[in-house]
Amino acid sequence: MNGESDEQWAYASVGTLEGLVQRGRGLGALSAPGDPAAGQLVYDCVRRDCRWDSQVDERHLYLARLIRDLELPLEPVFALLAGDEDECERATRVLELLALSGSVEARQVLRSYIREGEHWVDVLESVAGCWPVEWWDDLAGLARSRLVGDEPLLWRSEPWVRWQLGQRSAAPRADRPVVGAEAGLSGRQLLQVLGDPGAPDGAKVGALWALTERPPEPGLIPMVPTLLTADGRRPLPLLSRAVDRLGALAVPAAREWATDPRQWLSWTGMMVLAEHGDTADLPVLIEELSAHWTVRDWCGPDRLAAGLSRFGPQAAEAAPLLRRFWLHTPHSYERLAYLKALAAIDPAGMEHAYFESLWDCESDARLLGIASAPDMLPVWERLAQLRDDPMEEPEVRSAAGERLVALDG
Repeated sequence: MNGESDEQWAYASVGTLEGLVQRGRGLGALSAPGDPAAGQLVYDCVRRDCRWDSQVDERHLYLARLIRDLELPLEPVFALLAGDEDECERATRVLELLALSGSVEARQVLRSYIREGEHWVDVLESVAGCWPVEWWDDLAGLARSRLVGDEPLLWRSEPWVRWQLGQRSAAPRADRPVVGAEAGLSGRQLLQVLGDPGAPDGAKVGALWALTERPPEPGLIPMVPTLLTADGRRPLPLLSRAVDRLGALAVPAAREWATDPRQWLSWTGMMVLAEHGDTADLPVLIEELSAHWTVRDWCGPDRLAAGLSRFGPQAAEAAPLLRRFWLHTPHSYERLAYLKALAAIDPAGMEHAYFESLWDCESDARLLGIASAPDMLPVWERLAQLRDDPMEEPEVRSAAGERLVALDG
């Protein structure tokens, strides 16, 4: 960390290299080679997790590339392996990629850590999912000797599957809630369960699940505002999925929900209008996008952007907001949605965004850049780099190669 608490820390301006690298913007990777401060900024972003949402935002490949391309020493990254679990994980994800790119030192340090380090199980599972099997298969004996029996191992993944270690019985992962008699009820009976104030939450969730597996049930629409958990504090699980199933049938009610003071119901209405509304709903959708910008609420505008893209040039009023979100959001996972919306609504000048996206931290953004960047020499050179980079995602490498073949043809 940088000596700052989470409360004190803030993203730097997008007008600075620091802010660009923190957000994983392609422009940051393009600008870094000419800035003498770039190395320290990259190290800072490895030390402190700058992702807005660590579950979906990507940074490891972006940072590993910068370390390699700037020829930065690896010692500051090695030092993080001795930190807490999160620091060790960030260092591992960067170093395992650098090893793929040819760093013998990174590979040796991670193997040594597996032999002696505190979080060795996490590191072993990570490299086993990333490296060729011959780089870690000889560690089976060591792993057996280090296991004490209470580690929370990912038994269904490597290396444990290959080594046939830890064949423990485990409860199957549930992809759906456990439902009972609700599955055999008629639509009318399911609505009765949902409307019964004495029915337990579990029965109501089961009823909602059953409805998501059937054709739309219009009788659900007037009940939506009342379908809360028993404590009245939040909507029932699966309610949003059941509403999604209603599709355009819910639009008239959604226009009322969108103005409700309850945030969850207002957002439910907005999502229906974004996906199924018509041009009459554009003002409220753009107003909602503007409200997100005003408070810098970075989670969710991607769904509004996707909805606005359906209207093409008719949603031109939203274009300046969409550009701001693309430029400024630290939630890199959502950046692709803003690019796609701009391409549908106001594509003028998108060539620059597509070009920058070839260096973006998000693989989906790089794929869009590969498909859409203009035909010119710098693009061809970048496509060749992506095709040949052993750190790159297989899908991205393949797409870059196919684009180059098409250009040659």
